[in-house]
Amino acid sequence: MKKRRVIGMSIVATGFIWFQVAGRFEAQRIDEQRETRATTQTRAAKLRVDSDRLMEAVTTLSDPKFEGRAAGTPGGLAARAWVLDRFKGIGLQPVSGSYVYPFTFTRMTMSGRVDGEGANVVGQCLGTDTRAPVFVVSSHYDHLGVRDGKIYPGADDDASGVAVMLAVAEYCQKTPFRRTVVFVAFDAEEAGLQGAKAFMIAPPVPKERIALNVNLDMVSRNDKREIFIAGTHPWPHLKAPLDEVAKRAPITVLFGHDKPVAAAGGVDDWTNQSDHGPFNAAKIPFVYFGVEDHADYHKPTDTADKINRGFFVDVAETVLDAVLQLDLATAVAPPK
Repeated sequence: MKKRRVIGMSIVATGFIWFQVAGRFEAQRIDEQRETRATTQTRAAKLRVDSDRLMEAVTTLSDPKFEGRAAGTPGGLAARAWVLDRFKGIGLQPVSGSYVYPFTFTRMTMSGRVDGEGANVVGQCLGTDTRAPVFVVSSHYDHLGVRDGKIYPGADDDASGVAVMLAVAEYCQKTPFRRTVVFVAFDAEEAGLQGAKAFMIAPPVPKERIALNVNLDMVSRNDKREIFIAGTHPWPHLKAPLDEVAKRAPITVLFGHDKPVAAAGGVDDWTNQSDHGPFNAAKIPFVYFGVEDHADYHKPTDTADKINRGFFVDVAETVLDAVLQLDLATAVAPPK
């Protein structure tokens, strides 16, 4: 019995070592493919996102120790502390003297009134032109928590968006953009966009200085290597710079999911389905990156091992390219 247990442990250990080695070779293979991919555009030719750090962020946030990151739960508080630590480690500065902005909310459900609380984590990367209107780059760090004894890890939804946001923030700190970029990890998105609503009610930067919201929600999984950009229908001036990004992207960039369902021939309208919704309602332009729903959406099976690393890092590069292109090309005046 003891001998068999030892043998079994050896087999498991050997398997784990093999898995680690295979994982390193796969990561190396993917990165070599990215380096040799034919890209002639200067911004797309140089790799800027560390794929290891990208996956590390998703794997950490979707770990069972965070218990699905539901707003107001111990797991949600632990996830908040982790995001805050990453903001500080990257070098993002506090906004209006603070990184953490608590809020309370009330919403009606089938079971009746529900009172909740949460907190957004906010940091900024100062631009070279501090007088220019700012961009807000956002994602949500909360998820569904534990339901019927099962943890909903939310790797794609939305640990993936947080990971890409952190990658953009890291690049910004090393190579500041023209505009100041405010990075926001929203809480309680799954409870009805509560963090984004609270942000817009009492923004830590004057609302009239916000030129654009770039929101990231579910950006790591699509078997067809497709990512959608929504926002160019209600804000058509954003289409031209994003067309340039789409042409040089290493993945397929599609535009849509931003028209009324009737006008779009039955295609879902995502305008109010994530944290960009309150920005749009406040007449602030938005760009939303997201994939179509997949089989693990809002299920306990939305785990980090399902993520296609190559697609994910290519999305991150595309998002970064989009923010850079919009920073240079967008003629967005502050909302009146």
